Amino acid sequence: QVQLVESGGGLVQAGGSLRLSCAASGSFASINDMGWYRQAPGKQRELVATITSGGSTNYADSVRGRFTISRDNDKNMVYLQMTSLKPEDTAVYYCQASIRRLRFYTFRDYWGQGTQVTVSS
Repeated sequence: QVQLVESGGGLVQAGGSLRLSCAASGSFASINDMGWYRQAPGKQRELVATITSGGSTNYADSVRGRFTISRDNDKNMVYLQMTSLKPEDTAVYYCQASIRRLRFYTFRDYWGQGTQVTVSS
């Protein structure tokens, strides 16, 4: 069984900062790409940022320069440091990881349960 558990969401004023964390647990052989996605009410889920196992990053245009994704491969964790937050950043943020379980040969995507981020104006 593989689980992703996010933490760190909450309510913050515009211009503030938050740091999201996501921990992968369970029996698995390796983790490939990890990422953060978000879904605002009435909108589709969208990519926020991704990071490869080697540390290469990719960001949505809307967050580039304000958000920073990082990971700790030893701890099987991924982080999202969010600064200069705007009301339009309000959404449920989901952690994603591409994981190969033990005795399996292929990777599949796993998702966390989501954490709410609310930015007040």
